[in-house]
Amino acid sequence: MGMIDRPKELKTLAALIKRHRVVGIVGARQVGKTTLARFLLKNAGGQSTYYDLENPEDLSRLADPMLALKSLKGIVVIDEVQRLPELFPVLRVLADRPKAQTRFLILGSASPALLRQGSETLAGRIYYHELGGFSLDDVGVKNYRRLWLRGSFPRSYLASSDAASGEWRKGFIRTFLERDLPQLGITIRSTAMHRFWNMLAHYHGQTWNASEFGRSFGVADTTVRSYLDLLSSALVVRQFLPWHENISKRQIKSPKVYISDSGLLHALLGIKTYKDLESHPKIGASWEGFVIEQVMRWLELGSEECFFWGTHAGAELDLLVVRGRERLGFEVKLTSSPLVTPSMRNAISDLKLNRLIVIHAGEKTFDLAGKIKAVAFLRLPEDLKT
Repeated sequence: MGMIDRPKELKTLAALIKRHRVVGIVGARQVGKTTLARFLLKNAGGQSTYYDLENPEDLSRLADPMLALKSLKGIVVIDEVQRLPELFPVLRVLADRPKAQTRFLILGSASPALLRQGSETLAGRIYYHELGGFSLDDVGVKNYRRLWLRGSFPRSYLASSDAASGEWRKGFIRTFLERDLPQLGITIRSTAMHRFWNMLAHYHGQTWNASEFGRSFGVADTTVRSYLDLLSSALVVRQFLPWHENISKRQIKSPKVYISDSGLLHALLGIKTYKDLESHPKIGASWEGFVIEQVMRWLELGSEECFFWGTHAGAELDLLVVRGRERLGFEVKLTSSPLVTPSMRNAISDLKLNRLIVIHAGEKTFDLAGKIKAVAFLRLPEDLKT
């Protein structure tokens, strides 16, 4: 399978670069940031300049960043910007010039929170957009099994075989731990982080239990929490913070954690083929995380709009979306015939949901009950917004 165009992401990026003088595209390593930026430059025409800070020549060209950048026109792309944090104050000065004809597109393999200097120095001047890998929108729903098994990283999805895809993902995990994390200033031993990531894969889709992880590693709860936050900041782990409603029920205060990419989850769990996945005890949790990622991509949800909710009595909601005054609930079921549960009714009542959508593995979309709609995963693009 050859290169896949990503028109929706390209359109979003082109609109952002017109509205903002500095745009930051953040995403995990190898997720397609560079390819998308090069497509943007090709389509935009006019003057453009590209710096790849993993290229020693480009790095030396920016030894004096003000001198190198101040006379440039058009779109200037700076890739892997986390390697040169001293660029951010220069970008602030250049972005503040009156009638500036330059637009800066910076690409980074970390969250804005980890690029702290950029967030502080360019506050109010930069718009961050998080780029994921391939989505259903890119590959088509008919290829969902391949996307689920292999994950969204372009090289993993496009590999010539499942075995080749698995080899790429194993190599990605090793390189990420041994090279990429140290470049972000993280000094934890790669063996310890690999063990932590593996253990986290077995807790995929569950609420975070710092005490249990701390006991397993023989360290303080705060230490394992820092491990979790680091992987989240590097965009390979996703946390949904707990939502608290003013009700009498005791509510869960821990976040729910997922490995962000289903392909990396499967590599960490030793799942190599779709047949392996079908018989694995974590298939339900894997499906849940995969579907939630697709929902977030399709609805263009930011992490600040997404929450997990649960009570100690057992009521739970996989995903709570709070967008303005609207509250949407999502439940994910690996079944073709979902049913209304007491937990769903409790969620609607306690959280005052506008709608609750149950995404299932069947072929038809239908109403389940008042405010509850069952949406077939294969019809997600057509039925989710209706």
